[in-house]
Amino acid sequence: MRIISITAGAASMYCGSCLRDNALATELIAQGHQVTLVPIYTPTLTDEPNVSQEKVFFGGISVCLQQHSAIFRVMPRFLDRLWDSSFALKLAAKRSIPTNPGFLGALTVSTLKGEGGFQRKEVRKLTDWLRTEPLPDVVSLPHALLIGLAEPVRRALNRPVICTLQGEDLYLDGLLDPWRAQAIGLIRDQVRHVDTFIAVSDYYAERIGRYLAIPDPKIRVVPIGINTSGYEPGKRTLGRTFTVGYFARVAPEKSLHVLAEVYRRMRASGALENARLEAAGYLAPEHHAYLEEIEAQMKEAGLGSEFHYRGILSRDQKIAFLRTLDVLSVPSTYAEPKGIYLLEAMANGVPVVQPRHGAFPEMLARTGGGLLVEPGNLEDLAAGIQAIHGDRKYGEDLGQCGARGVREHYGAAQMARRTADVFAETASAFGTPRQAVRADFR
Repeated sequence: MRIISITAGAASMYCGSCLRDNALATELIAQGHQVTLVPIYTPTLTDEPNVSQEKVFFGGISVCLQQHSAIFRVMPRFLDRLWDSSFALKLAAKRSIPTNPGFLGALTVSTLKGEGGFQRKEVRKLTDWLRTEPLPDVVSLPHALLIGLAEPVRRALNRPVICTLQGEDLYLDGLLDPWRAQAIGLIRDQVRHVDTFIAVSDYYAERIGRYLAIPDPKIRVVPIGINTSGYEPGKRTLGRTFTVGYFARVAPEKSLHVLAEVYRRMRASGALENARLEAAGYLAPEHHAYLEEIEAQMKEAGLGSEFHYRGILSRDQKIAFLRTLDVLSVPSTYAEPKGIYLLEAMANGVPVVQPRHGAFPEMLARTGGGLLVEPGNLEDLAAGIQAIHGDRKYGEDLGQCGARGVREHYGAAQMARRTADVFAETASAFGTPRQAVRADFR
């Protein structure tokens, strides 16, 4: 199949959606498909070989300029090249501009309007380029926040459009009114322009289907998958110190503060001896104070030397970090649709303790790689960690089971095959590319 897959860059952050889109494109190519991975906003950042093309559409600088000033909406395209260049976008991405959705309501609504928004010039740049490319079997959008592209892309190519669903609700819920209501309304109005939606978990198919009023027959589920190359459970480097780990964005909704509080309680009660708490993951500028507060609380409890934040990790650093953990827990208050970090931990043989919500129950039911606890219940979370601390052999058995389960159910190869099946089914229902070309030239 010939596939055009659009992916949304997240500046300097290792974004779960970017990692998933790149891993999927890489594996689809390996399986013989022709994939063009097209970045939107900024170049994508991945911890694996990046297969996206260099040219970026909807350059983040242009999008913002056009949102705030009418002159940039009519400026000749050749001038846009100054700030749409790879150099300018990479330089802007390094500045780590805060992307709190509470401040981005107007821009989100404008983008969702597609050709009716302030970024209409960017929509036309994309569709003009698409017309110069070999006709694809399908065009894939990375999430529903870009559904404003569905109708113009479908009209330009007369090919089916597929949209992945992978976490839009967290962003939309963070918007301020009236932007939140307008954004949800615009997405619901444009569901008809998408031929098929792909949800990344059973949980999210049901959740986002209700949230965005997507008819059930339009949604397919393709569980997320990861590249397990280099993940070798037998190479874990555990010592006498029991290491509790956290690996995710450092943000309130991911709840590092909850894990730190549970750790302090367990140390105070004597439930944990000779232990440490290790954390790593992206830290946005607006969350520096959040991390500093956690560090201050650990110091006040006399545990400052037992807590370490290791920063943003490359793939090799990530593998080395995970291999040192006895247990991983990210007690997220948000019911997550993906949880890539769980798959990465389990693939390395690390048992996990997670809240019983979102995609976590189905992931652990398939893999058997950890324990589920009641969301928001600190005592239950402590009991889960203690179960592994008190029986190292039990933890090792969970880790080995998880490593096998990830490879059986959540590998990138399985994700790619299932996705290709959905693409083929959608393209077949729509019609062949040859018929589409004739339709364009009537």
